[in-house]
Amino acid sequence: MASKKKSGTRKGAAAGRKKSTAKKTGGRARPASGNGNDEARGSALAIASAALEHKALNVQIIDVRGKVDYSDYVVIMSGRSDRQVAALARNIEETLARRGMRCLGVEGLPHASWLLMDYADVIVHIFHEDTRGYYDLEHLWIDAARVPTE
Repeated sequence: MASKKKSGTRKGAAAGRKKSTAKKTGGRARPASGNGNDEARGSALAIASAALEHKALNVQIIDVRGKVDYSDYVVIMSGRSDRQVAALARNIEETLARRGMRCLGVEGLPHASWLLMDYADVIVHIFHEDTRGYYDLEHLWIDAARVPTE
């Protein structure tokens, strides 16, 4: 006996579900925040402050909420040498560790012409000043809001 296939649309439980606005980060779901005074913003400001303490150049905090799904803020800065770029990364990591935040990953060492640090909701790019102009990451988010660093 042959089974009969149903035709038409599927009307199961999945068809009536709405998409969640929760954003997944590191295996945990959290609601996408709409306010500007959230934890990620505080982390981005702490990163910028730690960088400025060690003479980082042209520090920018870019609010990418709603534009990308992997982060809420991107912090971009430059150092004058590979050694300064590595020192900036070390200081940021130590400063945020004192606040109880752990860096999920660092890419770009030992060469240190471009370092990327992942703090889940905040991504940090530290460039050698010559390398930064070549990649021009700020142009990717030209329409994104900038957060004042001071």
